[in-house]
Amino acid sequence: MTSLITTELVILDADQGTESSAVIRALAATIAEQGRANSADGLAAAAIAREEKTPTGVPGGIAIPHARTEAVTEPSLAMARLNPPVDFGAKDGPADLVFMIAAPDGAGKDHLKLLSKLARSLVKKDFVASLRAAATEQEVVDLVETALGLRETPEEPTTSEADPTTEAAPTSAGPRESAERPRRVVAVTACPTGIAHTYMAADALVQAGSDLGIDVVTETQGSSGTTPIDQSVIAAADAVVFAVDVDVRDKARFAGKPYVQVPVKAGIDDPQGLIRKALAEADAPNGRRLAAAHAADEGEDTSSSAGSRESVGAHLKRVLLTGVSYMIPFVAAGGLLMALGFLLGGFDIPDYAEDIVLGNSLWNLPTEYGDLALGPVGAYLGAVAFQIGNLSMSFLVAALAGYIAFGIADRPGIAPGFTVGAVAVLMGAGFIGGIIGGLLAGYIAHWIGSFAAPRWLRGLMPVVIIPLVASLVSSGLMFMVLGGPISALTEGLDSWLSSMTGTAAVVLGLILGAMMAVDLGGPVNKVAYSFAVAGLAAGSVENPVPWEIMATVMAAGMVPPLAMALATALRPRIFSQAEKENGKAAWLLGAAFISEGAIPFAASDPLRVIPASVVGAGVTGGMTMAFSVTSQAPHGGVFVFFAIDSFLLFLLSVVVGTIISALLVLALKIFVRKGGAAGLAEATDPSAATTTASASTGSTTGPGSADEAKTAEPVSSSADASRV
Repeated sequence: MTSLITTELVILDADQGTESSAVIRALAATIAEQGRANSADGLAAAAIAREEKTPTGVPGGIAIPHARTEAVTEPSLAMARLNPPVDFGAKDGPADLVFMIAAPDGAGKDHLKLLSKLARSLVKKDFVASLRAAATEQEVVDLVETALGLRETPEEPTTSEADPTTEAAPTSAGPRESAERPRRVVAVTACPTGIAHTYMAADALVQAGSDLGIDVVTETQGSSGTTPIDQSVIAAADAVVFAVDVDVRDKARFAGKPYVQVPVKAGIDDPQGLIRKALAEADAPNGRRLAAAHAADEGEDTSSSAGSRESVGAHLKRVLLTGVSYMIPFVAAGGLLMALGFLLGGFDIPDYAEDIVLGNSLWNLPTEYGDLALGPVGAYLGAVAFQIGNLSMSFLVAALAGYIAFGIADRPGIAPGFTVGAVAVLMGAGFIGGIIGGLLAGYIAHWIGSFAAPRWLRGLMPVVIIPLVASLVSSGLMFMVLGGPISALTEGLDSWLSSMTGTAAVVLGLILGAMMAVDLGGPVNKVAYSFAVAGLAAGSVENPVPWEIMATVMAAGMVPPLAMALATALRPRIFSQAEKENGKAAWLLGAAFISEGAIPFAASDPLRVIPASVVGAGVTGGMTMAFSVTSQAPHGGVFVFFAIDSFLLFLLSVVVGTIISALLVLALKIFVRKGGAAGLAEATDPSAATTTASASTGSTTGPGSADEAKTAEPVSSSADASRV
């Protein structure tokens, strides 16, 4: 196995600027320079995207940015000891020790286990102190390889983890809360990457339990594999801690147990507090219990639902976004395949596709097809692509309903949800029917699962009883009560949209465009996008309005990242080094209709970036509707030009909106921040930044001025240009 870390991957006592993204880019460049990544930008972008989801700073002045990406060719570990420290989001202040973990997309388990072991070592105070005291790069490499067990000195085990032969033993000695049996907490930890936070949270919880005199048994659901906690250990536990950023695998194992659920980083920041909260839930008569299809013991209380502490609005938002996120792959793949079918087989391919795929083959090419097809081969391949895409799109409503129900009732809700979604399609209730049906199926399945069933019936509950009853009730209601009215509402909405022309269509475009930019991939953006893709399959030459809405949504969603890229190119001096680098990546992200490319800018300056993005995207949306531009592809931006009618007008709309947003964000940054002349002077004269930086801290107008005063200083004045 090649070495994870070498002296060339260690940076000691370096000034890497004041932004976490700058540190990440420097470490990514170091890894790429050693031939361990084929793209420093790709690695940095993946790590920064992970950082934006959950900051990787942990207590003790440590940060562990990490990524698993195809840009990495060899598992690597780069380390920087920073002077000055940089804020990575830890509660106790900035980090001076930064380890960047870079793993290939298909990294082997041996390497992932070593990387996970390093993350665990970073909770050891003596190891961290040795890193801070190291005088040379080789000394750091020696310390790390020793911690990873690659040197002679053995490492002491730090965590109690899922071995049924040892889990019943106490994890620590010390005062116990009960003379008969120590209290026990079981914990599951998981983060999206499954490399660092997963294992650090597990070790922090075990150590906290040892300090409190409480047995803590952990299950790490990480990239290097999972060993489930033995069911007998779960049964004997007093409470459960879920420190996770992703879904817990086989969560029903913990049914009926008192629990708390928090982001994985909370398991690192406050492990003792989490253990106390979990035990407080166990001691409270009406404490939170994990409801599921069956309970672990007959007498356990399952009256409180898993979401009992979640507000109604937050709960609905979560389950609806769950449905949309699982639906989008069906739409993206299906829509692009249908668009490819139109390209190869002509726009009348829907009239021929089914007959061609059933009656012909590559050895028996069709003789009857539309005039616009690219010959017999084009007609056949186009028909195949169109039919595959059309079948994928036919799952849209069923997948939406099924995974909404899954978000409410877990796996027992999937079958009732898919079934009621199919009924909604049959009844003509469409997208609205899928949402209502999915909610109905999910809540019915959840309600049935909350019953304390007899022990002999529990095994049948999730696989037979709940799907049967929930499908019967929810689909029956859709057939007999809800389907007709929802179908009428859907038909009325379709007729209203189809009749839109002139001013009304432009207003719709303005609204949809603004929605695409207001939260850049968040709930409002997803509502507009889902509205567009839901009607995509209903579009036709006779009724192009659904295709026009799709083009409007896609064009508007491209504007925010493109505008930020343009703004950084026009006035680079008013942006930080990290923003300028993000601006370069935003060109491609925007062109591909990835609105999230503007998130780094919006996160650092929301009160200027978001309003500017909304205005430009709204103008683009209004223009595409006014021009009657259509798109038969649900994603891809300029790369699906073949599926966009009036492509030049589509581009014109995007360009106009991009220019408007870019100029507006520049005007807001220059004039609103410093009152016109001062801001303009800084934007055009780099020396103005240094002379006005101190004054700007107290004299700026608008929220966030203190942060902006920092960016007014020359970003690279003391940074190592070769690394940043």
